[in-house]
Amino acid sequence: MSLRLSTVILPYRRWQEGSRAAWQRAEQLGFHTGYTYDHLSWRTFRDGPWFGAVPTLTAAAAVTDRLRLGTLVTSPNFRHPVTLAKELISLDDISGGRVTLGVGAGGTGFDATVLGQEPWTPRERADRFAEFVPLLDRLLSEDAVTYAGDHYSAHEARNIPGCVQRPRLPFAVAATGPRGMRLAARYGQAWVTTGDPALYEEGTPEQSLRAVRGQIEKLAVACAEVGREAADPERVLLTGFTPERARPLESVNAFVDFAGRYRELGITEIVVHWPIPDSDFATDEKVFERIAQEALPQLGG
Repeated sequence: MSLRLSTVILPYRRWQEGSRAAWQRAEQLGFHTGYTYDHLSWRTFRDGPWFGAVPTLTAAAAVTDRLRLGTLVTSPNFRHPVTLAKELISLDDISGGRVTLGVGAGGTGFDATVLGQEPWTPRERADRFAEFVPLLDRLLSEDAVTYAGDHYSAHEARNIPGCVQRPRLPFAVAATGPRGMRLAARYGQAWVTTGDPALYEEGTPEQSLRAVRGQIEKLAVACAEVGREAADPERVLLTGFTPERARPLESVNAFVDFAGRYRELGITEIVVHWPIPDSDFATDEKVFERIAQEALPQLGG
């Protein structure tokens, strides 16, 4: 099974002070997709620079030619499907059809309260996600949409000429629970996991592998329920949140071993964080570039 290698470039630097160069270098190194996080602020970066995802991806589209671009992930926490769809159609046009929408239910971080609301419960997040994804699917696929739901509405929303990619740009749905898995099976061209968050602090690599294997099995069940082949959605692992943390990026051999074990489970794309000094994503840049250039040939990807 072939494997893709992608990267996520956090929008913490001014465009002319390192961000532009990172996106261009990601293309030069041969990464499949360059993603960025769609947050208004995030974790330890909250009190420092942090730029918007869609403008960043638009700028990246203008200085690259082949690199796919995407969010990892967008959520309903501060997004509305109608306005988001318009931005995505514009971004897909500017990039020449290189956009993937990573989308998830959101969490309880800063994005959950920045608009002044109380954080939604897990049930409320799942309910909103269950409306958000199907409505976004329609908005990106149809010229005009009218919809009235419990959480979102659209009144004669126009999205002409639609996406460059047909019938719409691809979705990569982040999910672990049953409702999210069903959304991934029905609407996702890819499914995204970070592993099992409960294992991050004290779990073992072996436990993480078993957890992801179980998630992939649940995805297969969800696919069967909608009449879809289990192997149809791409299966994406965002690294940095499994018990190994940053250790797979310590050497080419370490990464090949890590990636090979997840490829055997059925993972088809692995996403690594672009190096950020003095952070959880601090990585030797020379080693990182060697991994980008040398790992996939060793894995047969």
